[in-house]
Amino acid sequence: MPYPRKANGVLEARQLAMRIFEDYTVSWYWIVIGLVIAMMMSLLFIVLLRFLAGIMVWVMIVMVILVLGYGIFHCYMEYARLRGEAGSEISLVDLGFQTDLRVYLHLRQTWMAFMIILSILEVIIILLLIFLRKRILIAIALIKEASRAVGYVMCSMLYPLVTFFLLCLCIAYWASTAVFLSTSNEAIYKIFGDITTCPVTGKTCNPETFSSSNESRLCPGAHCQFAFYGGESAYHRALLGLQIFNAFMFFWLSNFVLALGQVTLAGAFASYYWALHKPDDLPAFPLFSSFSRALRYHTGSLAFGALILAIVQIIRVMLEYLDQRLKAADNKFAKFLMTCLKCCFWCLEKFIRFLNRNAYIMIAIYGTNFCTSAKNAFFLLMRNIIRVAVLDKVTDFLFLLGKLLIVGSVGILAFFFFTHRIRIIQDTAPPLNYYWVPILTVIIGSYLIAHGFFSVYGMCVDTLFLCFCEDLERNDGSQERPYFMSPELRDILLKGSAEEGKQAEVE
Repeated sequence: MPYPRKANGVLEARQLAMRIFEDYTVSWYWIVIGLVIAMMMSLLFIVLLRFLAGIMVWVMIVMVILVLGYGIFHCYMEYARLRGEAGSEISLVDLGFQTDLRVYLHLRQTWMAFMIILSILEVIIILLLIFLRKRILIAIALIKEASRAVGYVMCSMLYPLVTFFLLCLCIAYWASTAVFLSTSNEAIYKIFGDITTCPVTGKTCNPETFSSSNESRLCPGAHCQFAFYGGESAYHRALLGLQIFNAFMFFWLSNFVLALGQVTLAGAFASYYWALHKPDDLPAFPLFSSFSRALRYHTGSLAFGALILAIVQIIRVMLEYLDQRLKAADNKFAKFLMTCLKCCFWCLEKFIRFLNRNAYIMIAIYGTNFCTSAKNAFFLLMRNIIRVAVLDKVTDFLFLLGKLLIVGSVGILAFFFFTHRIRIIQDTAPPLNYYWVPILTVIIGSYLIAHGFFSVYGMCVDTLFLCFCEDLERNDGSQERPYFMSPELRDILLKGSAEEGKQAEVE
């Protein structure tokens, strides 16, 4: 019978949730310490990047390679240690899914899979570094200029906290509304009991009268427990549409908050670039001035850009919902069509994100509306497509390595701590049901923290890059129309772009 299996699944899920909650109650203090360490590492990295950009980039590259190399070595040592141990040769397929993830760490196949994944990642990064070695030198020059801009607008490093707070409000609004909608139905109670001895198991019941009912006398060991919320009225049938609308509003508000942050940072860094005499021509409070302009003049443009992205995202959510409903149907054409639609809308979302980001930069520079800014940004990038490939994506790759370095370092530290492998503080680590709970929490939190700090640098690089392209088209370096870029940046970027252009012509 499917219902008793479903009921047992619900009970197992509740027990798993309780154990995870217990792990959080005893380890939250150490999780916070791990996140603070990640924040301090990110902040220290950004500060050092301000003064030692070239050295820090190469140190970051070497450290990422070493961290991945140590991961490969550790996986091999664990793989070799388990040789000959009882039960270590069981395959992952035969073992199946286990809620206690520690079981997988006693299998040689698990460590072999980890070692293969890390080795492939190591090889990919090394090959990319070999092929991009010249472009990395050019990207370092842009990062140095971004470091100077961040140094003059140092309060920009704190702006991710504002974005985080606003996103928390959006999540709280969405979650509370979703809970109210989900619990606005009627509470349905079912009889839980042994299906072999109780024929009424799975039927609806009334908890107030169940003890004196015939079902209770027929099944003495059964219980009348809450199962789910349901209903048959027109309001209940419209709840799915209300939940979709609630999700759409969440996407719209979240995208608006992110757009507000991007325009604010872009305006602050653009004011740095277009200051002819740096830092004398900078406004007194560039970040606050940019934030005020965004709220006063560009709210409609930000809302429109966020709306376009939210529409694509809600369509992707609906496609995922339909895909889950169609999994039971054995229709290969429908599955193929659904896969194609999901792929197309995923690509469309990525393109709109890229276009919106650059449109917001043009809004911050010129104050034009969203459509005009998006068109100008797109054609400006197309006219400088070689520079986009040389600089923009290489700097994104370098920032990704920085995130991996911070996340990998904090993750390894959390793994050794929560698995009691640091002898000095071995007794300090709390006893846990699943030690992967705090480790995953620290890793995900560390990535979000590192992403918050590096997103400021990423926005600074993108803004300076667009300003650089615009500067080249508007000015020629003469006394009447001087370049606003620094001489060091001009020499390196123009030289690197010329070399890339000659290489493209040869190819």
